[in-house]
Amino acid sequence: MTRTRLLLATTLAGSLAGCAIPESQTAVTPLAGPSLGLSDAAANTATPVIAADWWRGFGDRQLDRLVTDAVAGNPSLDAALARVAQAQAVLSTNRAENGPNVTLDAQEQYARLSGRYTIPPPYAGSTRFVGTVAANLSWNLDLFGRQKAAIVGARASVRAAALDVAAARLALSGAVVQTYIDLERAEAQAGIATRTIATRENTLRLVNVRIRNQLGSKLDAQAATTLLAQARQALVRAQAAQVLAKNALAALAGRGVDYPATIGATALKLDAVLPLPASVPADLLARRADIAAAQARIEAAAAGRQVARRAFYPNVNLAAMAGFQAIGLGNLVSLDAGTVGVGPAIHLPIFDSGRLKADLAGATAALDLATADYNDRVIGAVREAADAVARIGALDADRQRQREVVRGYAETGRLNAIRVSSGLDSRLDLVDNDVRLLAAEQADADLAANSAQQRVQLVLALGGGFDFQGVTR
Repeated sequence: MTRTRLLLATTLAGSLAGCAIPESQTAVTPLAGPSLGLSDAAANTATPVIAADWWRGFGDRQLDRLVTDAVAGNPSLDAALARVAQAQAVLSTNRAENGPNVTLDAQEQYARLSGRYTIPPPYAGSTRFVGTVAANLSWNLDLFGRQKAAIVGARASVRAAALDVAAARLALSGAVVQTYIDLERAEAQAGIATRTIATRENTLRLVNVRIRNQLGSKLDAQAATTLLAQARQALVRAQAAQVLAKNALAALAGRGVDYPATIGATALKLDAVLPLPASVPADLLARRADIAAAQARIEAAAAGRQVARRAFYPNVNLAAMAGFQAIGLGNLVSLDAGTVGVGPAIHLPIFDSGRLKADLAGATAALDLATADYNDRVIGAVREAADAVARIGALDADRQRQREVVRGYAETGRLNAIRVSSGLDSRLDLVDNDVRLLAAEQADADLAANSAQQRVQLVLALGGGFDFQGVTR
């Protein structure tokens, strides 16, 4: 009968507490794909499959090594992994709170016992050893699901942290590839400058021969010398860019000043074809680890809000104790000193000066914040993908025109060289075309590198072939 009354009392208290929960509505809702036009943007476009090791498509084994070194040694990735371990520890703690808890307490005190209390003679008013040895059991029955909601939230936080690691790996590999393309760009610029220097040194020698034969002037020599200085300046800048790119790669790999020496010449196939769509795919949001992480944080925040709501309900615990209590050291091991107790304990908040209400409002705001962060990431992801698609198309067209420019300046230079050798023009008249040819060749190398980097950027925007099955659910 007592047990039935307790159950009825708990149910009634829970009902009353549920009626007392204040209203706390969320103000932000998650954006969906159709609201961003993703359902129609690529409905007829085949979804490309991107390999997890997509960078191997550039065909450079050294790049493969650099990505492997970066993933193994970058401090930012170590921090992301530590956050996963931290979230898993919180999950383990919440799971432990949902199960029974057993402790053993032992205490022995030398104390004066009160002569005006419940202690009978001959112990009343005497000074003796008082000892206790007890095993205690406590078990939160979680009748209203507060602890279950906490576990759901902790599990979602673990999943978010694991997804953060996947997103960090992708961002890190993308940074390595793009920096490596910058290294290739610098090498190409250095190669152009070196070839130009050789050509202009030869030109300067020919001009000096013409001057000695009284077929040229000092103005011709000055023009040739200026062009040679310009090419040498381009080489210095390209070599400095190579050093900076190698230092950046060392930093990404978490290595020291000796690491750049291990980086040799690049062997990238800049025009390698990666499996990329011509428009933003409809399944963009399902591809990205950072979007999935933000979504998991919404789940964690929603569970936190449930924890705050269920804090208004009674907390019912089962408590038990078994052990020995005695006055005097010798009496503690006596069977007659044995004691045991078991029973429920109910905690029901009645008045707390608004603390629970404030906790619920804070949890609701945390859910709105997580949702707003998700929406911000979704909008950013759509823009990243759309921008990358647009830039790839623009760069391809730009490169075609730039090649025509290079061919035009090269042909003009060839014809001018014939005129100079025939005595129809001086070298001074060709300065402008030579300057423009070098700039055009440098621009062509830049466009080739920029095009490759934009394809990498689109790979990153599409999630980089991330496998969601590998993340703990």
